[in-house]
Amino acid sequence: MSIPNQKPDDASLDSTLRPSRWDEYIGQRPIKENLRILIDAAKQRGEPLEHLLFYGPAGLGKTTLAHLLSHEMQVQMKVTSGPAIERVGDLAAILTNLSNGDILFIDEVHRLNKLIEEILYPAMEARSLDIIVGKGPAARTIQLELPAFTLVAATTRIAGLSSPLRSRFSGGVWRLEFYSEEDIKKILQRSANLLGTKIEEGAIAEIAKRSRFTPRTANHLLKRCRDVATVKGDGVVSQRIAKMALDLLDIDECGLESEDRRILKILISKFAGGPVGLGTLAAASSEETSTIEEIHEPYLLRLGFIERTPRGRVATARAYRHMGIAPPNSQKLFEL
Repeated sequence: MSIPNQKPDDASLDSTLRPSRWDEYIGQRPIKENLRILIDAAKQRGEPLEHLLFYGPAGLGKTTLAHLLSHEMQVQMKVTSGPAIERVGDLAAILTNLSNGDILFIDEVHRLNKLIEEILYPAMEARSLDIIVGKGPAARTIQLELPAFTLVAATTRIAGLSSPLRSRFSGGVWRLEFYSEEDIKKILQRSANLLGTKIEEGAIAEIAKRSRFTPRTANHLLKRCRDVATVKGDGVVSQRIAKMALDLLDIDECGLESEDRRILKILISKFAGGPVGLGTLAAASSEETSTIEEIHEPYLLRLGFIERTPRGRVATARAYRHMGIAPPNSQKLFEL
């Protein structure tokens, strides 16, 4: 039973803020143009979309694109993730329950079990599923015919996919790029309108420059600023309120969080700015290598605070200045 005037939680808010129409999706223009052609061509031929792979840092809109494809093609979308498909039977259950034209979206596809990955090959190419029943001499193979479906996959680690799997995405392998600050501002204004939140231009600019060029982060910061405006203000997100909220979250003017700054500080103070290997940096910071590589490093590279070299990671002169430390002469080599 629904409760009157019940406020939606963050999960449902994220769903509310997700674009539901193609023209509402801001940014990623080259990908949108190419996908628009794929969609129109598939509709005219009366065929399902070809298999598609999206990759790039988290929060850039890979899942949103999959939902929009489903909406544009007017088909159902079944959502799962690589770690959730543990056995061949799990994959078989999902595939056999698809209808003609449906989209199967697999998030974090690089975490698929290699055995399951091989089962996907004939499913993607020949729309058939080969299942081995029994063991030993009594074992036999059953081939199940599958409906014409579209596999849309997303990953933050394209290198984690095998070449045979990547080559089967006939619709294309598309990299999502970080957003421009102007696009982030448009996203924030749209989200504020959907949330019914009054926000000043100065606040939008303040949040945008600290949003790591990522829509998901921008929307998260907007919701936290809205909370501060409700508790400590009059409900309007002003530039003062935005600064207060972002300072409370310990996010600096470049969008670096405390953990980003800690990694930079360790790189500079413990390893004299580098070069240092990823494993060594992870051990020194008590972080997983995957966390540094997927969460922190892409943004630090985008800002020009670190450089990847054959010998390891190196802090640039720009990173030294941001941390308030005078760079040694050797770091001038890495000035951008």
